[in-house]
Amino acid sequence: MKALILLIGCALLCCGLPALAAAGAVPALPPMPDVTIANVGGQTISVPLQILALMTVLTLLPGVLLAMTAFTRIIIVFALLRQALGTGQTPSNQILLTLALFVTALVMMPVIDAAWADGIRPYLDGQLEFGAALTATLAPIREFMFAQVREPDLMLFAGLSGSEGYASPDEVPLTVLMASFLTSELKTAFQIGFFLFVPFVIIDLVIASVLMSMGMMMLSPMLISAPFKILLFVLVDGWSLVVGTLAGSFVTT
Repeated sequence: MKALILLIGCALLCCGLPALAAAGAVPALPPMPDVTIANVGGQTISVPLQILALMTVLTLLPGVLLAMTAFTRIIIVFALLRQALGTGQTPSNQILLTLALFVTALVMMPVIDAAWADGIRPYLDGQLEFGAALTATLAPIREFMFAQVREPDLMLFAGLSGSEGYASPDEVPLTVLMASFLTSELKTAFQIGFFLFVPFVIIDLVIASVLMSMGMMMLSPMLISAPFKILLFVLVDGWSLVVGTLAGSFVTT
């Protein structure tokens, strides 16, 4: 009953406000601001579609940016290292992602500084148009990706795109370069992960052989080897070695 009375009161208030405003009893409401409708190809795009397109771009933008940086190699190596240690979900995904983001920021800092100085800052100062600023901003990122790309991977995606070759690096499309860069990063990350796995696999084999020689075949070797693997990793200062090796593995031009 109270809800019905409240609903009727709101309706009467909404219906009476225009009459009261005309009589001067209450101040008139400010006019609604003009809404600009975008045009694409001569066709007007409604505001909901504009919001949908903006949200789609914002959703895909982090993935695109991470695919053009050192993040892929770093996070894969960290995940393989955790699996080699056999510690389950320790460190957690949040910790590994945070550490990978910090290392990525340190590795990409010279590239970010060059992109800011060459493209973003002149565009914000009004010295460059958007197209020229975008090209200047992407130039340091393209150089970074070209330094990591393997030629067979680049030729593979060039062939998939229908191109027989490129006369210069500037002619390589960004999509072909990104796909080649990601493939090369995956290969490099798994190569580093293989070398990380080797000492821990040796420890597992030694522990398994000792347990079998003692007749403890029912005892899991992973349960016994886990403390030894953690101890070895701590004694050699493993995290510093892994992070330093990862940061130094990126070729700079």
